[in-house]
Amino acid sequence: MKLSDFDFDLPEDRIATRPAMPRSAARLLVATRDSITDAHVRDLPLWIRPGDRLVLNNTRVIPARLSGRRRRTGAQGETAARIEVTLLEPRADGSWAALIKPLKKLKPGEMVEFDAGLSATLVDTAEGQGLLRFNLVGDDFDAALAEAGAMPLPPYIAAKRPADTRDKTDYQTVFARVPGAVAAPTASLHFDDALLARLTDGGVDISYVTLHVGAGTFLPVKVDDVTTHKMHAEWGQVSEKAAAEIAATRAVGGRIIPVGTTALRLIETAARDGAIRAWEGDTDIFIYPGFRFHVTDALMTNFHLPKSTLMMLVSALMGRRRIAEIYDHAIRNDYRFFSYGDASLLVP
Repeated sequence: MKLSDFDFDLPEDRIATRPAMPRSAARLLVATRDSITDAHVRDLPLWIRPGDRLVLNNTRVIPARLSGRRRRTGAQGETAARIEVTLLEPRADGSWAALIKPLKKLKPGEMVEFDAGLSATLVDTAEGQGLLRFNLVGDDFDAALAEAGAMPLPPYIAAKRPADTRDKTDYQTVFARVPGAVAAPTASLHFDDALLARLTDGGVDISYVTLHVGAGTFLPVKVDDVTTHKMHAEWGQVSEKAAAEIAATRAVGGRIIPVGTTALRLIETAARDGAIRAWEGDTDIFIYPGFRFHVTDALMTNFHLPKSTLMMLVSALMGRRRIAEIYDHAIRNDYRFFSYGDASLLVP
């Protein structure tokens, strides 16, 4: 299974840099094994049946991108260097793993000063990343980060424009609850309170799980034989309540429809032995063609990058040939791609 099997040509103008407004106005491509229908996310109640269960990821994106200055005093006087930091994940001792650019301009023991009274000292470096210890903790840290930080937009958006105040709302789901992600579960960005109410009023059930999406979600696949690719690990939790709800829906014939590849990867991790159970920990599950799905009956997801692990995931669900047909239809019909783009509902 070669990396080129998951490639396709995408015109540059198909990459969305802002979301549709209102959220549910985004387009929705509904694909089964033998049909493709063009719709909108607001039409979702027409496609999700009473008794089906949507599984939503309630992770909350932190404003993980920081811009600061390192000051150094030497024989030539004080010099300063601008340092860009993207937080990756907290460690048990309170420090943070982070991407630091340029890392070579910061030495262990040196401090970077940010806005809002926030500063961090470099503790150590390893594998191109840094370990930072901040001067604030708890609620004080959260408040300062909210003021000083910017949303960590995906590289293909950040290359076109900087993050701004709109992104602090746009790049967050309306049901975000548990802080810890540095990338949004983007299929869930299409939901607003009105759409959620219409779905539940129509008999659709909803369960919430948590998977903190990491920056590794944007890492390219660098091996030609995709089966040898090593996935990044992300922390997730399926509660006893969510596991019981999913099992009960399956028992009476309802469909389980995760919203987003993060929710899908998490519930399939929690059902590796065939039955969904409560689960918590780091998952590095890699889903590619040949994978056996235990709990997923359909998937709502955005349109993904060529040669990405997410293209492999949707190909595992629908088949490589069918996904090629679906993406060809999306490109020919001007669907918007990637994190701020349109959505698909894939029903194998």
